[in-house]
Amino acid sequence: MSKALKKIGAQWLFLIAVILLYIILGLWDLETTVAALKGFLVLLKKILPVLGIVFALIFLSNLVLNPKIVNRYLGRGAKKSGWPVAIIAGILSMGPIYLWYPLLGELKTKGMRDALIAVFLYNRAVKIPLVPVMIYYFGLKIVVILTVLMILFSIANGLLVEKLIRKGEAKQKPET
Repeated sequence: MSKALKKIGAQWLFLIAVILLYIILGLWDLETTVAALKGFLVLLKKILPVLGIVFALIFLSNLVLNPKIVNRYLGRGAKKSGWPVAIIAGILSMGPIYLWYPLLGELKTKGMRDALIAVFLYNRAVKIPLVPVMIYYFGLKIVVILTVLMILFSIANGLLVEKLIRKGEAKQKPET
């Protein structure tokens, strides 16, 4: 990549490429391009409020959570205190998963363990609003067993993810 392209940045190059693509498609088939733009605007209108909430959460987390606090409760030195926090937060989290990635990325830069990020994401599968329906169809015993197993496997998954990441990082480090 030339210096000029590197200076612009990949995200801006992508935006420019998409705009150029819309222009080219508009010259070829204006009706379809206008329909695609309208669909994009409808989707953007639906997503913007949720993105606003996510950015507000990131802003609040920046005010409240400094790297020292994140390391204390969710970092490598957290011992066992981070596990219940990640499990409960994962169960209580709502909305599309891709909207949680920026917040989790921010927490990771502040020191959150990879294992706890994996536990959070895994426990998103436990949905409190669906529990009554599951109990109705499968019975209380099955739902309790399934929920407990999902939580236990989330911890195993988190430990495995952290182990694999450490192994990958160790392979990438140059030998001295």
